[in-house]
Amino acid sequence: MQCEPHLIDKHKKKMIAVQDSMDVLNGKWKISIISSICYYNKRRFSDILNDVAGISNKMLSKELKELEINQLVKRTVLDTQPITVQYELTEHGLTLKTIINNLTDWGIAHRKKIIGE
Repeated sequence: MQCEPHLIDKHKKKMIAVQDSMDVLNGKWKISIISSICYYNKRRFSDILNDVAGISNKMLSKELKELEINQLVKRTVLDTQPITVQYELTEHGLTLKTIINNLTDWGIAHRKKIIGE
């Protein structure tokens, strides 16, 4: 059975959209970083570093810069001594909140199914 040409185009556009999303959110850390900021609204660099187990300072800095470039995270330098940097999701970044909540729910259900916790 073959798909009609207009359905093929529609599916291709959807697959391209998925790939675009994955290009922005790819890697081991980005979803965890976004989750940390999402759950607390505003997070300092050191807070995110503590939330995301196993990430290095250098990698966190790199990932946050990429999230900033993609307009998902806003970086604010606070006028404190020593200087403190705070991160929050942009309005565009907040559109990921539903995805984060769905991933959370799925992860809890999956863990329960696989190991009974």
